[in-house]
Amino acid sequence: MSPPALETRDLTKTFLVEGRALCVLDRVRLVVPEGTRCALVGPSGSGKTTLLGLCAGLDRPTSGSVHLLGHALEPLDEDERARLRLESTGFVFQSFNLLSTLTARENVMVPLELRGAADARARAESWLEQVGLAERMDHYPSRLSGGEQQRVAIARAFASEPRILFADEPTGNLDTRTGDLVMDLLFGLNERAGTTLVLVTHDVEVARRCNVQVALRAGRMEGAPRHP
Repeated sequence: MSPPALETRDLTKTFLVEGRALCVLDRVRLVVPEGTRCALVGPSGSGKTTLLGLCAGLDRPTSGSVHLLGHALEPLDEDERARLRLESTGFVFQSFNLLSTLTARENVMVPLELRGAADARARAESWLEQVGLAERMDHYPSRLSGGEQQRVAIARAFASEPRILFADEPTGNLDTRTGDLVMDLLFGLNERAGTTLVLVTHDVEVARRCNVQVALRAGRMEGAPRHP
């Protein structure tokens, strides 16, 4: 049996705030099989984004472990973690995180060029066409709407064909209608690509579209993961 795409064991994260220890995540155990759509849900401050960052290797836990795509993250140094993220993961953030000095096409090309892809331009254009931005490739982020910027971010995330995609409140800065369209696009592309998706969301309807729902409250999992 192949290992899960993501597994955490007793994952704990504590911050020091004004000389006192603040536990943000407390012994979280999570298993996400390959190809699963997993929603992390819970109120603000429950630890969802912290958990996502630890799972992606963007931060280190205080204790416990993360296995990402069969790799234990704890023994890896920062360069090794960065290489794993570049080669195997994609990210979509609430704030889009586009480079303001680059066009839509150039933003999508960045991770492809970092991987040494000779066809970076062609692949970037193909993905921008798939997200409905064929006529906006030469536009800078400042000339794109919020929904268009998030579609560029989605194209960038999928362009390098990641095995696992992490999304943190991808509709958080969008109005309801635009957010619904963006999520339809994200789920559609994810289904066609067969990518594992780990998604932080406050939206109950978005969570229901995932195979597994993991509820957090005050840094702890509430019961077993739910399978709608």
